[in-house]
Amino acid sequence: MNIVFMGTPEFAVASLDILLKNNYKIVGVVTSPDKPAGRGQLIQQSAVKKYALEKYLNILQPSNLKDENFIQQLRDLKADLQIVVAFRMLPEAVWNMPLHGTYNLHASLLPKYRGAAPINWAVINGDNETGVTTFKLKHEIDTGNVLFQATQPIAETTTAGELHDQLMLKGADLILQTVKTIEQSSLTQSKLPFISQNESTVSHAPKLTKELCKINWNRNGVSINNLIRGLSPFPTAFTVLNEGGTNLSIKVFKSKYEKLVHQHTNGTLITDNKTFLKVYCNDGCIELIEIQLQGKKRMLTTDFLKGFKFKDGAKFI
Repeated sequence: MNIVFMGTPEFAVASLDILLKNNYKIVGVVTSPDKPAGRGQLIQQSAVKKYALEKYLNILQPSNLKDENFIQQLRDLKADLQIVVAFRMLPEAVWNMPLHGTYNLHASLLPKYRGAAPINWAVINGDNETGVTTFKLKHEIDTGNVLFQATQPIAETTTAGELHDQLMLKGADLILQTVKTIEQSSLTQSKLPFISQNESTVSHAPKLTKELCKINWNRNGVSINNLIRGLSPFPTAFTVLNEGGTNLSIKVFKSKYEKLVHQHTNGTLITDNKTFLKVYCNDGCIELIEIQLQGKKRMLTTDFLKGFKFKDGAKFI
């Protein structure tokens, strides 16, 4: 089959790679346009484009997916199947083009966590299991009939970044299974084993906002710790240090929750300024293990305390 692959970030590269390694014919790769990024605003290529260039694949980078020139370029590729992994929402003229349709990989067990940030929300909500799903695209986002799913356990210490990498590999395997099944179905004229999504069990995974990322020390310790895990390493939970009338933002990448009864105001910090930094919350305290002060590098708290000493009366707000 002629396959067009659509994707942008690192998460999508593993799926493209596994298709090539299994000798599938990728007639085109659609990815996002190059754009400036970082402090220097240097032009950056997507992870998928970098990989596609290494493999000498045909690359399309439309800024407008409804543009007639792009639509015609896509038609000219004569794709039998389109595979989408971590890309933009497609217009019907695009997803309805191939004979065998367009299939998407989503990083959750649909219909749970439809939306932009399924990996983060699974960790933020303290789930002990998530997974990946392949489904056939239709009008409404993340609502198409499911073809395959694979589960992935979430440990109590797993961060969103670690889960991302686990699901990236598991998703690649599922993409390969999906393409093989579609290919076999087309050869044998057999029906695909679709399952309709149960609309009564839908949940959503909306975009992550800056407001969400700010730690509320009045919450219970489990939810704070889950928030930190679910936003690590990006976009990262943060707190604001108030010290002598000055406010400094501190990102928190890794933490540990200790349940205890206390009489301190939530947000009060306790430290020996050498080996530990803890913050009181509603039902205990959170030890900050890996942090980043604004304008500084990310580091272990033990290393941070070698060069930074908290003043008396300092607190997190």
